[in-house]
Amino acid sequence: MRRFLSFNDFFRKYFSGKSVKLSLDGGFSCPNRDGTLSNIGCVFCSDEGSGEFAASKNYSISRQIESQKIFLEKKWKAKNYIAYFQNFTNTYGSLNDLRKIYDPVASRNDISAISIATRCDCLDKEKIKYLEEISHKKTLWLELGMQSVNENTIKLINRGYSHKFFDDTISKLKDANLLFLIHAIFGLPFEDYIDFVNTIDYIKNVSPFGVKFHNLYILKDSPIYKLYKNKSFKILTREEYIDIVIFALKNIDEKTVVHRITGDPPKSKLFEPKWCADKLSVISKIDKKLKESNEKIVTEDKIKKIVSYWKDKDNAFIDKG
Repeated sequence: MRRFLSFNDFFRKYFSGKSVKLSLDGGFSCPNRDGTLSNIGCVFCSDEGSGEFAASKNYSISRQIESQKIFLEKKWKAKNYIAYFQNFTNTYGSLNDLRKIYDPVASRNDISAISIATRCDCLDKEKIKYLEEISHKKTLWLELGMQSVNENTIKLINRGYSHKFFDDTISKLKDANLLFLIHAIFGLPFEDYIDFVNTIDYIKNVSPFGVKFHNLYILKDSPIYKLYKNKSFKILTREEYIDIVIFALKNIDEKTVVHRITGDPPKSKLFEPKWCADKLSVISKIDKKLKESNEKIVTEDKIKKIVSYWKDKDNAFIDKG
């Protein structure tokens, strides 16, 4: 058992057994890449749209699911599969496009949940209503790349919309009873400890279903590579990153499920920092420091209570009675 509410511990109770994500490519693009807003995307995003580990988009979604299950069964003996639409913006298209992708997945008996990575500016009223419909059939959550609450940082990373717009969208998702997960990056260019704390405070106050913490890393094919070479802004050391993650884990809402506590870059493309290539070492150090600070283990009883809380908010479980 971890000293924070981890993905594995939570979903083992939520779906009664080991749960794993199947990384899928829905064939979507992004308004921040196709010229609608920009041609370069967010500055840290790679050519694959942060989906280096997703299945091939040349396959149908059904075939991607089957191939991912075969690939992962060698590593995990899972009882539950989460269809994770990972790269680019997975609600960027017409409502008909979305129905073609998500309706068949929602009808599959071997899929326990659907996770959709997207942008707040690709969630209009009609799409939110459709996603709400899907959420009554399957547990569904949206993954939203907030990264920071600092408006200057948001402009620098070329996200394409303000924090106010992000916050307004969160309110709409809550009104629709849609679960959501927030991504935050620590170490973005020219940010400091105060910026990190402000981002953590926002996540605490919003109380999302889930959160992913990443360290900033520089991939050789990303726009931030050129920015780093020209500006040479500070990259967090491993110890600095571990300390801010521990602060975050101690301060977010206890009901928020922690899906990730460090980045996982493709090693062949990683430029800096070299330390994040060893993901397991970073996780081990975080666990060790939490233990040394005598943080309480998240007990089985505590997880049961949190599972019950989220099931009461999950449309799929509500409909099951």
